[in-house]
Amino acid sequence: MDLKPYVAEILADIESSGQEAVKKYSEKFDNYRGSLRVEDTDFPGPDEVTKEERKAIQEAIGRVRQHHKRQRPSDDLYLQAGSIYGTVYRPLGRVGIYVPGGSPLPSTLIMTGVPAQLAGVDDIVVVSPPSDGEIDPHVLYVAEVLGIGEIYRLGGAQAIGAMAYGTGLTPVDKIFGPGNRYVNEAKRQVYGQVGIDSLAGPSEVCIIADETADRDLVIADLRSQLEHGDDSLAWLLTTSVELGKNCEDSGAEIEFKEDLSECVARANELAPEHLQIMVSEGKDLLDQVRNAGAVYFGDFTPAAAADYFLGVNHVLPTGGAARFDSVLTVRDFMKPISVASTGKEEFRNISGIGKQLTKIENMPDHLKSLEARDDEATDGGS
Repeated sequence: MDLKPYVAEILADIESSGQEAVKKYSEKFDNYRGSLRVEDTDFPGPDEVTKEERKAIQEAIGRVRQHHKRQRPSDDLYLQAGSIYGTVYRPLGRVGIYVPGGSPLPSTLIMTGVPAQLAGVDDIVVVSPPSDGEIDPHVLYVAEVLGIGEIYRLGGAQAIGAMAYGTGLTPVDKIFGPGNRYVNEAKRQVYGQVGIDSLAGPSEVCIIADETADRDLVIADLRSQLEHGDDSLAWLLTTSVELGKNCEDSGAEIEFKEDLSECVARANELAPEHLQIMVSEGKDLLDQVRNAGAVYFGDFTPAAAADYFLGVNHVLPTGGAARFDSVLTVRDFMKPISVASTGKEEFRNISGIGKQLTKIENMPDHLKSLEARDDEATDGGS
């Protein structure tokens, strides 16, 4: 099956036929025929999410919130020769968060919902494919703690289409959250009508380790990221032949380098999602790191910890996208808006720059717009 036209057909059907098509695909792909909207009475009781699970979820949310609240940008306006310039930041109006089905992934909602709220997003809608007719109660509990009440039993390309086109719900401005290849392709195709966070690929980890690294920890950390799926990727870049040979059964691709600088250079080529540095004085290498979604140092900072409870975000670029993309932050839920208010005196002092450029670019009406402010007749009304 050719994925691109297949997803395009689904999206076109949803755009033209509306909720009827959404329900059709929900029944076809998720074997679900009931109400799509989750009601307040559907949130989990104490028998579905234990006291210990609730405590862990609450504490994880607290740590993520504590880290991310430092990221909220402040407006930056400055005065120059009687003029005002700068940038102001405004939250997105409405965002959609896709939480994958299958294995429960409440951490996905934590990592996207918390920064959205800190950004000041007005409305957050959550979609997640139902399993046996219901969304995982742990995901619903995260939504309850965050105060997110608009949730739909909806997955796959049809969920992306519904959020983008406003089918059965108010359309969103931007879609966040990972999914399978159908979800990814749907996000790619609706981009432009709505924004998207990224096109998430298989999980990746790259570990740089020297002879001081603990073999058992290295193997455990490599395997933890390979657990995400059969297509997940892991690399071990090491200066220790002994360590490399002892990790041959880890499932990782192992490369030997002469020194740690070569290891970092190779990691920059890979641009991995997670980069763990397990060497003595590892922080000394940070200045050399150019391409990585996230960097973790030392024996007690595995990627698995960052996935859940360190507070740093686990929504990271994959597939080499760390060359140009970055970790999800509060700013992803905001828009910078340029601001300028030029005074008459400064305008007339600097407008010659623009006049020359309008002539270079052959924009006569742009030139007239500038020259109109040279007319002394404008002085009386300014």
